[in-house]
Amino acid sequence: MKDSATPPIAGRAEWERARAELLAREKAHTRAGDALAAARRRLPMTRMESVTVVGAGGPVRLHDVFGGRQMLLVYHFMWKRDAPHDKQCPGCTHTQVAMNDTVRAYLAERDVSYAVFSAGSWPELAAYRDFMGWTMPWYSTADTSDALPKIRDGGDLRCYLRVGGDVFQTYETTQRGVEAMLPTLQLLDLTVYGRQESWEDSPAGWPNRDEAGSWWWRDGRPVAQWTRTNAPVK
Repeated sequence: MKDSATPPIAGRAEWERARAELLAREKAHTRAGDALAAARRRLPMTRMESVTVVGAGGPVRLHDVFGGRQMLLVYHFMWKRDAPHDKQCPGCTHTQVAMNDTVRAYLAERDVSYAVFSAGSWPELAAYRDFMGWTMPWYSTADTSDALPKIRDGGDLRCYLRVGGDVFQTYETTQRGVEAMLPTLQLLDLTVYGRQESWEDSPAGWPNRDEAGSWWWRDGRPVAQWTRTNAPVK
C-alpha cells in the first residue's frame, strides 16, 4: 500500500469546491435511490404455497418463521453439504456478520423478522451458526418442496409479507443486490482506495489488484472465521 499512487494535493478552498461538486452528485444518487425504493414498494406480490422448513424446534411453517410479525427478511445461504466450516461460502458468511441482535432489534421495531435459510441439514447449519457465534434463527430447506424457489445465482435475499394466514413474496435480490447487508463495502467505498478490486474505475496506480470478493477469504477460510479460531486449516 505504501507504494500506491495518491490523489493530487490541493488547498482547502480548492478541496471544498471539489467536494461540493461531488456532494451534488451524491445527493442526486440518494434521490435516485429513494425513487427506486418507492417503486419497490409498489411492486405486486405473489402468493407462496405451503412451505415447511426445519429449525431448532423441528419442522415449522413459513408462516411461523415470521415470529408474529408482519414482514420477514430471509437470506438464502449457499451451502456445501458435508464440508468443513472453512469450506463454506465466504460471501454468504460475510453477509451475516452485521446481522447481530441489535440490528435485528431495529428491524423488529418496524415489524420485520430476519432468518437464514439454507439447503444443508439442520445439524450442519446449527453447528456452523454456533461456531460463528451467531444468534439469528436458521432453518434447513433440505427437504423443502419446490414451492420455495431455489437459489438462482449465489446467495439471495427475499422479502415476505404475512396477510392473515397467507404468505406473499414481495421482493428478491441477488449478487450485488445483497450489498445492502454489507456495511464493510459501503464504508470502503468512502475511502480513497475503495474496495481495491480489479473491476473498479480507479486512477492509474491505485491498488485494485483483487477480483471482486476474493479478499473475503484468507489463508484457507472465510476472513470472519479467524475471529472464531486460530486453528490452521487442515
